[in-house]
Amino acid sequence: MPDVQSPDLQSVLESAQTIAVVGCSARPTRTSHKIARYMQDRGYRIVPVNPNYDEVLGEPCYPDLPSVPADVSIDIVDIFRAPRHTAEMVRTAIERVEQTETVAGERPVVWTQLGVSSPEAEELAAEAGLPYVRNRCIKVAYDRLLG
Repeated sequence: MPDVQSPDLQSVLESAQTIAVVGCSARPTRTSHKIARYMQDRGYRIVPVNPNYDEVLGEPCYPDLPSVPADVSIDIVDIFRAPRHTAEMVRTAIERVEQTETVAGERPVVWTQLGVSSPEAEELAAEAGLPYVRNRCIKVAYDRLLG
């Protein structure tokens, strides 16, 4: 397996402006919604990704990452999906990178929430040269490092 790029979390959070939240729910009781709203309240632009909604948190919601317009630069792809889906979510992140690379040079950090990472997802990210954060809550990291 290729070496996974382990980014410095503080640098990632300080430099990021836009977070695509894959699996973001419109239901306020869901963890994905609560954390996306928390990060939005701290100044990040949230790009919800979920085929079940048209809008979440006042933002247009996209069915998948490749559907997000190319002029929307994504700094972090935060994944809230079951581990069995994580590799496929990384594949869609890679597909988006390939679509937008000539336009924006986008290389987002793949961030997997607690219990979401999978070895296959990690390997795919490494092969594509995408930094990968394994099983970390972005809210907890934000509170600890910048809060």
